Amino acid sequence: MKTQRLRDLLAQDKCHIMPCCFDALSAKLIAQEGYELTFMSGFAASASRIGAPDLGLMSYGEVLDQARNIAGAVPIPLIGDGDTGYGNAMNVRRTVDGFARAGCASVMIEDQLAPKRCGHTPGKAVVERGEAFDRIRAAVDARAALREDGHDILILARTDARHEHGLSEAIERAAKFAELGADILFVEAPKSEAEMREVCGSLPGPKMANIVEGGETPDLPNAALHDIGYSIAAYPLTLMAAAMAAMTATLRGMREDRRENLMGFGELRERIGFEDYYRISSDYESASR
Repeated sequence: MKTQRLRDLLAQDKCHIMPCCFDALSAKLIAQEGYELTFMSGFAASASRIGAPDLGLMSYGEVLDQARNIAGAVPIPLIGDGDTGYGNAMNVRRTVDGFARAGCASVMIEDQLAPKRCGHTPGKAVVERGEAFDRIRAAVDARAALREDGHDILILARTDARHEHGLSEAIERAAKFAELGADILFVEAPKSEAEMREVCGSLPGPKMANIVEGGETPDLPNAALHDIGYSIAAYPLTLMAAAMAAMTATLRGMREDRRENLMGFGELRERIGFEDYYRISSDYESASR
């Protein structure tokens, strides 16, 4: 079970590098390169699916569909981005239930005011403490109900309170999230290594760092993140930034009849799954025609 696999990874004395995906193909590449878990970046998924910024424009149904496609394409645990839960506490319960049934090993629920914003962009605000705590309480209750039904999911609780209210408020919120039963804690956008150490030194259980190249949090080596106390280092935009840079360079080169740095057709077919399809379908006469 992918949820148990994620628990086992979090129990290791290691900071897991977690490249974030935006669709089933990017997730397959992450798994093929030997990474042990991935996260569906809301920023990248919104850009990929609807060509729009991560400002609350994708609906719950669109996000869930994207998560289901990704989870079905890879054998590694997927953490889904449940944003604010898409409404009140009852909506949070439905969100957690939906992500679990879609195949996610974990779902992130955050305390931003809807419509949410990327954690490293201007204009974000958080709800008051009571509503933030109700969201996590509802997520934990949904997890309990899922277990009675034979499903399971881990709760990744995120706070963006550092931006408006300072680090102490963010740490206090995260500590309450843990008390309520969250499995993984995520204090977004600490601004220095000292702040990152304060976060990890003040909070129990597994913690996640969010590394955005050019963002507010220091882009430290993995060994340093492990020393600080993080269990997961998420890289939400690295693959999308690399893909966009490669695609725009290729598009510009095509004007001059240049097509450089392309993956070979054979490797492309194999990574997508053509060879697996042909191998398996050969056992069925009608499918192999």
